[in-house]
Order: sequence, then structure tokens, then C-alpha cells
Amino acid sequence: MTKNQKGFTLVESLLVLSIFMIISFITAFSLQPEQSVLEDEVFLTQLRADLLYGQQFAISHQKEVTIVLLPSKHKYNLSLQGRLPAIIDRSFSPNIYLTEGSMPLSFKFLPDGNINKFGSFFIETKEKEYRMTFLIGRGRFYVTEQ
Repeated sequence: MTKNQKGFTLVESLLVLSIFMIISFITAFSLQPEQSVLEDEVFLTQLRADLLYGQQFAISHQKEVTIVLLPSKHKYNLSLQGRLPAIIDRSFSPNIYLTEGSMPLSFKFLPDGNINKFGSFFIETKEKEYRMTFLIGRGRFYVTEQ
């Protein structure tokens, strides 16, 4: 063996590894706020999709679909005329809070797709507050940021 071998020493390898770990930790901590924003968007998108599914289910099967939002249990369900088993039974993050506004947290889609009550309720997350509003008429709804 010759004394002039090219390679990295243990100190050089540990230095590179420690720099890599520091950069990895900084990246992981900077992504934490993004996770809560994505959690909010996923919940709102899923809730909209489930409500549209419930409305279409009511129309296609010509039966009432009951929607019950249970904020204390962090879940909601859609069931056929209030009977079990539920069509959809979904849990959501404990960081999301639902509160009644001018509309209770239990309502129905009628067989023609209309809603039996109208008004709005509030969705509060760590970052933002939203209002979900149901209109008189064809059961249309939308979400606005407060």
C-alpha cells in the first residue's frame, strides 16, 4: 500500500453528515405550517365532495339523506333517512371546530335535491375561519373564508 491514497477522513465524513442533518431539520420545521393549511384544504374539499355525493344519492334513489355534523366527536355522517348504517361516516381532525350559525348542524337533502333548511354554519381551524352557506332552492352551497 502506498501512503498517498485518496479518500475522505472520518472527520470530513462526519462534518458532511452533520451539515446534511442540520439542513434536513431546518426543512422539516419549515414545512410544519404548510401541514395545517393542507389539513384545512383536505377537510373542506372532502366535506364538499361528501355533501355533493349525499345530494346526488338523494336524487338518484329518491330518498331523503340526513347529514349530521358532530363537532364534539370530530365526525360527520350521511345516512338514508336517518337510519344506520350510514352512507358516509367520516372523522376529521381535532384541530377543526364546527359551530352553528343560522343553520343547525343537522339537515337533510330531499329526494329532489333541495335542502330542508338553509343558512350557514362556521368552520374554524388553527389558521382561518370559514362560513359554509346553504342557499334556498336547489340545495346549492358554498364556502367562504372569513
